[in-house]
Amino acid sequence: MKRTGAQIVWECLVREGVDTVFGYPGGAILPIYDAMLEYPVRHVLVRHEQGAAHMADGYARASGRVGVALATSGPGATNLVTGIATAMLDSIPVVFITGQVPSKALGTDAFQEADITGITLPITKHNALVTRVEDLAAALTEAFRIARSGRPGPVLVDICKDVQQASTELVWPEPKRARRPVRAPLAAQIEEACALIANAERPLILAGHGVIESGSTALLTALAEKTETPVALTLLGLGGFPRSHPLCLGMMGMHGEAYVNKAIQEADLLIALGMRFDDRVTGKLETYARKAKKIHVELDASEIGKNVPVDVGICADLRATLEALLPVVAEASHPEWMADIAKGKGDTASRDIVHRPSDGRLLAAHVIHDVWRATGGGAVIVTDVGQHQMFEAQYHPHEKPRSLLTSGGLGTMGFALPAAIGAKIACPDAEVWVIAGDGGFQMTLCELATLMQEKVDVKIAIVDNGFLGMVRQWQEFFYDKRYAATPLLSPDFVALAAAYGLPAHRVTTREGVIPTVNAVRAAKGPALVHFVVEAEEAVYPMVPAGQDLHAMIRRPHETALAVSA
Repeated sequence: MKRTGAQIVWECLVREGVDTVFGYPGGAILPIYDAMLEYPVRHVLVRHEQGAAHMADGYARASGRVGVALATSGPGATNLVTGIATAMLDSIPVVFITGQVPSKALGTDAFQEADITGITLPITKHNALVTRVEDLAAALTEAFRIARSGRPGPVLVDICKDVQQASTELVWPEPKRARRPVRAPLAAQIEEACALIANAERPLILAGHGVIESGSTALLTALAEKTETPVALTLLGLGGFPRSHPLCLGMMGMHGEAYVNKAIQEADLLIALGMRFDDRVTGKLETYARKAKKIHVELDASEIGKNVPVDVGICADLRATLEALLPVVAEASHPEWMADIAKGKGDTASRDIVHRPSDGRLLAAHVIHDVWRATGGGAVIVTDVGQHQMFEAQYHPHEKPRSLLTSGGLGTMGFALPAAIGAKIACPDAEVWVIAGDGGFQMTLCELATLMQEKVDVKIAIVDNGFLGMVRQWQEFFYDKRYAATPLLSPDFVALAAAYGLPAHRVTTREGVIPTVNAVRAAKGPALVHFVVEAEEAVYPMVPAGQDLHAMIRRPHETALAVSA
């Protein structure tokens, strides 16, 4: 039976199991929108195409399924770019479908024409321009396969308007084998890794986002327990190993725990699992973990040795690698190493700030820790980017995978609200909280209209310090407190919420946090809480960009830990 190109799009989405798409219509994609009414797929109308990209991203992060976003040509497509890059750097499977001017008008600077495949080539795993209706089904099928296979990532399919309107016999392409099939680890690599682990006296596991994407939490736990190896986590790895586990050290890197960074510098073996040694983790490469041999398990071969030379590089699926390693790795214990880490933890932990009696100030750390207390740690937290993001990583322990959704690689302000909408739609039974700063929230606050129109039960916590907080902190530490362009005039967020019909509350004291959070949780439907916090609170510790990992700026009352040469 013949189908138009527009119908083929929806036939393909249904075949791929897509139940929801996020988008904004326009002339070049109108045939697809017209055909949409014939198919059982929910469409969420966003208020800006960037919101569609982040919603599809949040949907994918929360569920592990492929997210889908739609936009028209020209500015509609280019408005997706930030969201595409966000998904690319964090390896999130999203398929972007854009309309394009008719094929005969390509290259003529037609109205709302933009070379979106050329623009997004560096920030997509794959993209395609479809100029013949006969090629459409294959292009879309390939897009989903590529997005979810291997190291996941975003794929864009740009479809000319005449292709959407033309008809052809719908013939599904033959299934293709993966271009780069996932390889199991080589036996020799497993043997080498086992030898390094057996000889280590101060081993440390560095667990990243790959642990979550591969569903390897239980295997990682088994490896850590069998070899008594403590586990440090990247920002995107939080939740991949239970924070309450005795072997969990917490987050590493620029704003990681001081004792974690010290342990990395003192370790004699690093076992890096599904992480990429980015600059926020390593600090200065020349002085990073010089005493340690390194095992790196990573699905993407280009990441192995890219930043940090390794002794054993295993380019293979992480889950398959752990399944091969666990039966043959020797049991071990490291009491002296564990005692040394415990001593460092006792000397340097700054988490006691949330347990001190209130001195009248409301701190961002109070808000985040008390949200954790009120929810019992059971909520999915979606953060924006900035100080509150780092406070969340420090003061909100995560026990389960996919309980923290945040933009790690690109650091995209405005991510939280739309991504939380996508997450809640993907996981309707989950409790979903936005934690956003006053700056980032204003970048995509138009999606409050989407939240209300779609009746999405997301709770929003705005942590308002009156500044672009993280930039202000850098200005405080490195620019003699010259606060150029960081003081922020914000709207009355409670009144703003009321304009959208959204219940809202304002909290200015520590004593008001938990009662307000509990009231919001008890009420049905979305709600917003405006937390007015201390203006010049800083995130500690902090490794200055490009400096030694152990050269941390500490709280004024803390002493630095020495790292032996």
